Amino acid sequence: MRRLCVIGDPIEHSKSPLIQNAMIEAAGLDFVYDARRVAGADTARWLEQAKKEGYAGFNATMPHKEHLVPLVDVLSADAAQYRSVNTVCIREGKTYGHSTDGVGFAQALREAGMEPEGKRVLVLGAGGAAKAVVLKLAQAGAARIAVANRTADRAARLCALTGTDRAQPGPFDTEALKRQAEGAHIVVNCTSLGMTGVAGQFEDLSFLRELGADAGVYDLIYSPAKTALLERAEQLGLKTANGLGMLVWQGVYALEHFAGTKLDGAALAAAARKALEGET
Repeated sequence: MRRLCVIGDPIEHSKSPLIQNAMIEAAGLDFVYDARRVAGADTARWLEQAKKEGYAGFNATMPHKEHLVPLVDVLSADAAQYRSVNTVCIREGKTYGHSTDGVGFAQALREAGMEPEGKRVLVLGAGGAAKAVVLKLAQAGAARIAVANRTADRAARLCALTGTDRAQPGPFDTEALKRQAEGAHIVVNCTSLGMTGVAGQFEDLSFLRELGADAGVYDLIYSPAKTALLERAEQLGLKTANGLGMLVWQGVYALEHFAGTKLDGAALAAAARKALEGET
């Protein structure tokens, strides 16, 4: 069997081994997948170690995604644009870096009934997770992308990366969120507010009332399954989805890179969700 894994620090919480092994079995592939704790300072050392140990590839989470960008031999278009690598394939000693976060997010968003093309989107946060989201929304033809963030410069830099004036930065206070939410079709939360084990919560969710009746709210958080943001959106009759879909679909696309072929994504996603349900 060919070896795969996910690296990160910490890594004990990762759902990737559960998801990937379920999909590997469903696809009948000759892989085995585990988790390896690799410190942030050891990214380059791990890359050489993975080659020596005969790994077919690996996924990467914090803090390695940006570290891998200058280290791999070949970068995919998305990885180069996002300056982030979450999937590395190793073939004949050569390393190929990909980012499946953006495409995984886009598929999960559409699966949730929130097609971004021609829509006005409010993105909350401008950190690492927001980068793939905002750039993919721009690629997908969103009509307007408002990026709300407490640090104005960070939001402005992220918007500039899109190369379009359709992405505009804005503040993250209650009144500003109300203004930015007015007329928006989709809200995407890329902050850690509401996440299990994180103290921070949204101070005021009244901005959700400014959305139209057919709007949707997508929260990248999947633990808990229903954050305060999603609970309030649901109460208002809005479409809602958590980040589990993105987690699953980025894993589907990563496995396609490892296998070097197109797979039955819907079947793999179903197998991953079944495995996750069995864990709870």
